[in-house]
Amino acid sequence: QVQLVESGGGLVQAGDSLRLSCVASTRSFSIYNMGWFRQVPGKERESVAAISWSGGRTYYADSVKGRFTISRDNAKNTVYLQMDSLKPEDSAVYYCAADGGAWSPKVPVQYEYDYWGQGTQVTVSS
Repeated sequence: QVQLVESGGGLVQAGDSLRLSCVASTRSFSIYNMGWFRQVPGKERESVAAISWSGGRTYYADSVKGRFTISRDNAKNTVYLQMDSLKPEDSAVYYCAADGGAWSPKVPVQYEYDYWGQGTQVTVSS
């Protein structure tokens, strides 16, 4: 099973930036579309951003568009989520996920992803 390990979460103030990283344990990282999801207690897990296997296509949720940037470095088996201008409503556990299927322009959904990281907590204070 492919293992994904997130890092980079923490406690920051509103307006600050964080960069999340997700390292995959597979030698076939480049074939996976990668996504970031987040979840808060009592809420559904929501898609934040996604990037195709080549890095040529991306998706962003409206709530983060213009503030977050997803990228990947296939040589390092790593996907990143650069989060700028953080808001308290961005506070959540952020999960990295890998999708072995074909890229789709539709909103990423949880069940389409084959592998998941353990999550990293992001807390943004007012």
